[in-house]
Amino acid sequence: VGPNGIGKSTLVKCLTNIYKPDNGVVYLDGKDILTMDARKLAKNLGYVPQIQSNSFSVNVYEVVLLGRRPYIKWKVSCKDEEIIESILERLSLTHLAERPINTLSGGERQKVAIARALAQEPSTLFLDEPTSNLDINHQLEVMKILYELAHNDHKAVVIVIHDLNLAAKFSDYVFLMGHGGIYAAGKPEEVFTTANIQEIYDIEVEIIQTTHGSYIIPISS
Repeated sequence: VGPNGIGKSTLVKCLTNIYKPDNGVVYLDGKDILTMDARKLAKNLGYVPQIQSNSFSVNVYEVVLLGRRPYIKWKVSCKDEEIIESILERLSLTHLAERPINTLSGGERQKVAIARALAQEPSTLFLDEPTSNLDINHQLEVMKILYELAHNDHKAVVIVIHDLNLAAKFSDYVFLMGHGGIYAAGKPEEVFTTANIQEIYDIEVEIIQTTHGSYIIPISS
């Protein structure tokens, strides 16, 4: 988390080998990702960019199938099809399998993007603002899916997100970026303090405790 323009998306793109960092090295299992084979890297790291409108008419099944590209050599196997069907069912997308991607709602397209990344069977999943432009119902649905992937499937799920309350509710660990680097890191209750938020966002907030956890209310800037 952190203010606009602080470098959250850039950092994630460096970690996923989309950008080459100016300094430093990103290691995956002790290996520099710049030296790793693209197929092998794709089998370990999944990336879901910020949601975008799609103008092409490829259907949902075909979009998710693209996630199997690192595994497909000559043709789609029965195993590939089984994996795709399982993911579609898990994310409640089976009934949309034949629908063109450009006819879906924002929430549905976001779930398809997550499904495509899961088809890579990565151990680590990066998502850049997965809840942006989604209504509150789809925000919760997407975050619950990601929470289950972390806690039930034991995947590392790394999310860039602006909504501090969603971050506080679902995150196990938070990095607050500011002043040119990581300003604070730790459990949500350790990072989301009135002092930290005022220092980085230049806004006064009140943090109240509810039966569903803490809630951050902006007061003034």
